[in-house]
Order: sequence, then C-alpha cells, then structure tokens
Amino acid sequence: MVLGTTFIIILFLILKYTLAWINYYNDLDPRLGDSTWRFTYDYPVVGERDISDLDDKDFVRLRRKKNKIVLFMYSIVLIMFVSSMSLLSKFLLFFFS
Repeated sequence: MVLGTTFIIILFLILKYTLAWINYYNDLDPRLGDSTWRFTYDYPVVGERDISDLDDKDFVRLRRKKNKIVLFMYSIVLIMFVSSMSLLSKFLLFFFS
C-alpha cells in the first residue's frame, strides 16, 4: 500500500506539472483558447498533411505541442484512475480480511 500511495503522489505531481505546461501554452496564443481538458479546435487529419501549416507555421506547431501535452495529461489521468482502483482494492482487502 505504501508503494501504491507513493506512485499516486508521484503521478499527481506529474499531472500538476503537465497542467502548468498546458496553461503556459494557452497563454502564448489567444487562438488556442483557455480550455485545459480539450484538444485545440483545429484537429489534424490522420494520414494527410496539415495544410494550415503553410499559413501559420508558428501557431500550428504550438497547437501540435499543446495537443501532445493534452494527450499526455489524459494518459496520466487514466493511469492514475487504474492505480487508484488498485490501491482502493488493496485498502479494502486489508481492513475487511
């Protein structure tokens, strides 16, 4: 249980760090919006080149960086959910057995 709790705390600190990066990217360009939990509005098409890269390279690269950070944030939240369910089951087994 101690390792699980430590793992959850470390993941929480990493989550706070990624949220700070998302807020940083949001402050760089107002076109990205203020949302923390959403990808940016202009979704890249899978398998095709993003044509908007020709129009505004700096914004498109910033948008892609933010999308990668948001995807990383979602993966951390998923790992935290699964590990918290594991920690909760160990906690309940410890007290009820």
